[in-house]
Amino acid sequence: MHNDHVTIRSTAVFDLIGPPNPPVPVQVELRYDTRDPYAVQAAFRTGRAGWVEWVFSRDLLTEGLIDTAGDGDVRIRPAEGETVEIELSSPSGHATFRALSREVSEFLQRTHEVIEPGAEDDWLDLEHALGLLLSTDPS
Repeated sequence: MHNDHVTIRSTAVFDLIGPPNPPVPVQVELRYDTRDPYAVQAAFRTGRAGWVEWVFSRDLLTEGLIDTAGDGDVRIRPAEGETVEIELSSPSGHATFRALSREVSEFLQRTHEVIEPGAEDDWLDLEHALGLLLSTDPS
């Protein structure tokens, strides 16, 4: 376990795709925190109401740049031109975003410079994670 935690942030504009309507630009913040080395957080700006956050696997995002990845609530695939599509599904709804592959790839490269793929276990703080689980009030 490492104690020198790092958070990497990157902001971008993704297009919300909803044919037949034209794409709608949405501000997105991608975050990677070494305290959760397997995950990427994506926060989507929802206007004045705030942000909607999704958490998914860093590996899923990496794989989705090359080929279709994911078979659950998050699916990622290369799209036309130099873009990638990120499809999100929940009981509340469904959304498909298109992003520049270059921007996503540069973000991932920065995360790989901090923690190489396959070295995530070295950064896990199981005692901290267990403490969070045990401190949760079930009522």
